[in-house]
Amino acid sequence: MNFTYEELKKSSLAVVRDAIRAGQYQSNTAGLGRGYLQANLAIMPAENALDFMRYCQRNPKPCPLTGVSDTGNRMMFTMGRDIDIRTDVPAYNIFRDGRLDRSVTDIKDIWRDDLVVFALGCSFTFENALQSAGVAVWHIDNNTTVPMFQSNIDTVPSGPFSGKMVVSMRAIPEERLDEVIAISRRFPLAHGAPVYWGDPNGIGITDISSPDWGDAAPVEKGQVPVFWACGVTPQVAIANAKLPICITHKPGQMLITDVAEDAENPVLTFDRS
Repeated sequence: MNFTYEELKKSSLAVVRDAIRAGQYQSNTAGLGRGYLQANLAIMPAENALDFMRYCQRNPKPCPLTGVSDTGNRMMFTMGRDIDIRTDVPAYNIFRDGRLDRSVTDIKDIWRDDLVVFALGCSFTFENALQSAGVAVWHIDNNTTVPMFQSNIDTVPSGPFSGKMVVSMRAIPEERLDEVIAISRRFPLAHGAPVYWGDPNGIGITDISSPDWGDAAPVEKGQVPVFWACGVTPQVAIANAKLPICITHKPGQMLITDVAEDAENPVLTFDRS
């Protein structure tokens, strides 16, 4: 049986993860597993891992590093007691030589002993805090994927990894802008405060109704488009690096961890026996 988004919004983290692992839910994860950190993924051969780790360290706003696996270990034991990285994300994008090859619902058949998994914080975490403060989040209320745009903001390169910053957009009532900035700043592992707000042309976005990833969202009268650094940024850097193989989450479809979203230290340790 397949689960609907509305059913899983009301379900425990265990139920959500079991549904994803069983292939019974293959859609966006915003609003699911409330209270727990969600993460973007980048999975690549160990020979590229150090350069990518440097890229994350140099670009902490779009790439807030929350976890790194042991080489070849499919279990993300620092992110949860029972997280199998091959199955516990609704959908994965597989890149070969910098090009998107295909999207799949698990990576069991292509897992290799030389792969390293990077988990990067996601803005879905601070959205829970916004909703708790009574700020509507349109894409969650309407079961769509947050709109994401490639900006003209450069990231700091490392080895073969480089590119422009991707940003996600939420329309915020003008009178609550300062409050929203303050709330999101409390979550540095979820991209923290926005990088820009106001006229999208200021960061190279010419048509806010046509996102590069995700779904369009309206900006109503009295609202301000607000842009946060986005975890799709490393996917752009990975494409530019043209690695023989690299695996990411499909935008909007994240890994939901066992880490509390307000944790100061994102790394959990569990008995691996």
